[in-house]
Amino acid sequence: MPARIYRRTTFSALGAALAMALATPAFAGIPPAVDGQPVPSLAPMLAKVTPAVVNISTKTRIRTRNAYADDPLFAQLFGQGVPRERVEQSLGSGVVVDAAKGYVLTNNHVVGGADDITVTLQDGRDLKAKLIGTDPDTDVAVLQIPAEGLQALPVADSAQLRVGDFVVAVGDPFGLGQTATSGMVSAVNRTGLGKGIQNFIQTDASINPGNSGGALVNLRGELVGINSMIFTPSGGNVGIGFAIPTDLATGVMKQLLAYGKVRRGNLGVEVQDITPRIAKALGLKDTNGAVVTSVTTGSPADGAGLQTGDVLTAIDGKPVRSAQDLRNTEGLLPLGSKVKLGVQREGATREVLASIEASKLATVDGAKVDARLAGVVLTDLTADQKASGLYGVALSNVQRSSAAYNAGLRDGDVLAAIGQRRVPGVKGLPTTGTLGGRQLLLTIVRDDAVYYAVL
Repeated sequence: MPARIYRRTTFSALGAALAMALATPAFAGIPPAVDGQPVPSLAPMLAKVTPAVVNISTKTRIRTRNAYADDPLFAQLFGQGVPRERVEQSLGSGVVVDAAKGYVLTNNHVVGGADDITVTLQDGRDLKAKLIGTDPDTDVAVLQIPAEGLQALPVADSAQLRVGDFVVAVGDPFGLGQTATSGMVSAVNRTGLGKGIQNFIQTDASINPGNSGGALVNLRGELVGINSMIFTPSGGNVGIGFAIPTDLATGVMKQLLAYGKVRRGNLGVEVQDITPRIAKALGLKDTNGAVVTSVTTGSPADGAGLQTGDVLTAIDGKPVRSAQDLRNTEGLLPLGSKVKLGVQREGATREVLASIEASKLATVDGAKVDARLAGVVLTDLTADQKASGLYGVALSNVQRSSAAYNAGLRDGDVLAAIGQRRVPGVKGLPTTGTLGGRQLLLTIVRDDAVYYAVL
């Protein structure tokens, strides 16, 4: 049985060449009526939707280093014309959600880290886009384009979606041009598809590479989701696609517009799934819930009286079936909100009240660690990142004029090691302003891939 492969649906610009090979499409005539009855058609709805769905193309400049480029003999023999930079291009989609202000919703993996972003409208206009902000945890990003002659999609309440509701996916698969595919909602509240905060809509409407950031709409032409990824053992569509619900996407957008980032809180607990062996040891009837493995002193959970070994079974009446359920709920709740926690301890169940407070993560200015890291802020990883197996420190506020940016470092990257030494966290970093050595070899983790950068 082939392994599961989850592929995000941004398409490399190399595939855009396929568009040139397309033959002129054939147009089949559809009668307006059969036996006196009008033929059902999605065309009137799509005529209103498609002007709001855009193509997004990006260019990312990646600094490269030739091992001999700094060798004086090499320079003498071959000159200084050694390429130090390569440009990566990609294609994706986006949705205009505010015509008056020019706001476009898309995926973080479509535009995150890009140096140049161009939005192409259905009418053929190419517009330079400004990146307002991104949130890697939910894979949501917000762009802004000049607000001239734009058409926006109305946003629906995605919480009202039911399995079996008809939906249509609109985007730019394979760079061929705008395409619409239809299907239905196969499932809601899907989680466990990788890292981050997840609450996906699953659909069998065809979603293919290049559809990332495109629109999932209901039959009224209202936006219900932002297409994000597919499940595929082959690389092509097999009828299992996922979209970020609009309730989540617009909530993230509001924070990005207000603060430039998402201010996310937590309860101050670390949890893990309940295995049959743990359930037996704790005297539980089943494996539903999340068992508390540690409680941060002074945290909301500590104030609510939670203890190691407690089992969290519900938040505001919504069942908690796993540790991922708890992390998702924490990440989606606004700061300052009060929640009721269902807690099971020694066979008794009770409810406690706790608040969602801002995560208190240690940070340090990169310049204090080493002058070559000036223009970068280093921050401890969140509990969710650590739970996913990551270690190191997160990079943020990477200044475009910095050596780090020129070496290819971007906001959201995780610095896992310096040289051959693993980075345990902010407290494990020296603050002498120099790490010594002629060069710094950095191990960077980005989107489940490992890179090396040299400063």
